[in-house]
Amino acid sequence: MDSVIEAPPRAIDLGVRWRHTFAELGPSYYTELPPSPLPAPYLVGLNWRLAAQLGLPADMLESEEGVRALTGSQPIAGTRPLASVYSGHQFGVWAGQLGDGRALLLGEIDSAAGPQELQFKGSGRTPYSRMGDGRAVLRSSIREFLCSEAMHGLGIPTTRALSVTGSDAPVRRETVETAAVVVRVSPSFVRFGHFEHFASRGQDEELRRLADYVVDRHYPECRSTGRFGGNAYAALLEAVSERTAALLAQWQAVGFCHGVMNTDNMSMLGLSIDYGPFQFLDAFDPNHICNHSDETGRYAYNRQPNVAYWNLFGLGQALLPLIGDEETTLAALESYKTVFPRELEARLRAKLGLADAREGDRTLIEGILQQLAKDRVDYTIFWRRLSQHVAGGAVEPVRDLFLDRAAFDAWLLDYSTRLTGDRQAAGLAMLRANPKYVLRNHLAELAIRRARQKDFGGVAELLAVLQSPFDEHPAHEALAGFPPDWASHIEISCSS
Repeated sequence: MDSVIEAPPRAIDLGVRWRHTFAELGPSYYTELPPSPLPAPYLVGLNWRLAAQLGLPADMLESEEGVRALTGSQPIAGTRPLASVYSGHQFGVWAGQLGDGRALLLGEIDSAAGPQELQFKGSGRTPYSRMGDGRAVLRSSIREFLCSEAMHGLGIPTTRALSVTGSDAPVRRETVETAAVVVRVSPSFVRFGHFEHFASRGQDEELRRLADYVVDRHYPECRSTGRFGGNAYAALLEAVSERTAALLAQWQAVGFCHGVMNTDNMSMLGLSIDYGPFQFLDAFDPNHICNHSDETGRYAYNRQPNVAYWNLFGLGQALLPLIGDEETTLAALESYKTVFPRELEARLRAKLGLADAREGDRTLIEGILQQLAKDRVDYTIFWRRLSQHVAGGAVEPVRDLFLDRAAFDAWLLDYSTRLTGDRQAAGLAMLRANPKYVLRNHLAELAIRRARQKDFGGVAELLAVLQSPFDEHPAHEALAGFPPDWASHIEISCSS
C-alpha cells in the first residue's frame, strides 16, 4: 500500500507587504532555509502594542493558525526565511565564523516607526549552528521577550519582541527543558560581526556592499557629511561609535548589565541586542558580574563602557580596508571618548533633577555612587525614593537605605544646596527619569516558574507594567519591592 504524503500547511497571510532588502545583497551573506516546525505550539505572550504598530492583526496572531505561524510551524505568505553569516570576538578571543545559529530573518515590513525586520529566534538548526540544536528554551525566551519591552519602556534603544511561543518539545541544556520561539523586531539585525566576517576573509567587495547597504538604509547623512574629507565609511564608524556611546550611558545610568558583549552581539544601529544573561542591578555593586559563565569578569557592570570601545575598535579594524588609513579610522573612533562621559553625566544629572550643568556636579554624582556601593544600596529603589522625597515626600525612606546615615546626611546637605529652583518640579522630572519598575531577575524567574505550569499570567502582568515603568501601577506595588534573599542565588549563564 502506498504511503500517504501529507500536503504542507498553507501559508497564512498576515495582511502586510514583505520586502527582502537584506536578501538582495546576495547569497554570500546568508543561507535560505525554512524554520523547523515544533509540535503543538502554544502562545506564551503577545505584545499587542507592537502588533498594532506593525499593522498586524492581533486576533489572527492569537488564533491556532497564527500561533503556528509565530512558531515557524506554518509558513507566512510573502516571507523569505534566511540565516545570515557573521563572525566575531567572544570574550575577547577571535571565534571565527559564527552566524545565525538559531535565528531566521523573515523579511521587512513597514510600520508606524518605519521599516522593521522580523526574525525568529529558536526556530531550528541552520548551517551556522555549529554544535548547537538551533533551539531556544522557554526560560531564556521569556526573559528576552520581557527585557526587550522593558528596555523600550525605559526609552533605551533596543530590538523589540512581538511574541513568545512555546512547545513541550524537549531541549537539553544543563537539564531537559522545553522549546520556545521569540519573534524579534528591529530596523536591522546587522552586527559588528557581519563586517568582521568579510574583513577577516579579505572579501573587500562584499565588505563594501554591506557597508553601502547600512549607510544607504540607516545612515544616509554619512554620504553628504564633510567629515573625514567626505569618507562615508569613516563617517559611518563615527556615527556607530556615538550611538554606542549614548547606549552605554543609558545602560550604566539605569543599572543594566548585558552579560555577553561579544562583537557579534553589538548592533550597527546602537541597539541593545541579544538578551542572554542580562541583569538589572539590585544592590549597587560596580564590580557585579551577571553572567555565571564570565569567569574573568570581562563583562562586569563597570567594565561595559571600555568593552564597548574595544568592540568598536574591532569594527574599525574591519572597516579599515574601506576607510583607507589607520589615522582616519582612529579619528572616527575618538568621539566615543567624549560622547560617553558627556551622555552619562547628563543622564545622572537628570536622575538628580539637575536641569543644568555646574562645576562640582561630578563630585556630587561620584559621592552618591560611592555611598551606594559602600552600603550596597538597592539601585532602583534609591533613585525612586530620592525622587519622591524631592517631589515633596519624607526623607526617612531614603535615609533608611543607608548604614552610614551620617555620610548620607552630609551628601544630602550638599545636594539640597545644589538643587535650586522649584523642588517639586525637579522631583516630578526625577520621577520621569528614575523608573519604579525594572525587570529584576527574581521577577522574571517567578514568571518563568508559572509559565512552566502553563500559567502565563505572570508574563502578561510583567509586560503590562514594564511597558510603562515610570508609572505608579498601585495594583502591582509588590513588583517594585526589594528582591527576596533567594534572588542573589539565581545563576544566569550563556546556556539558553
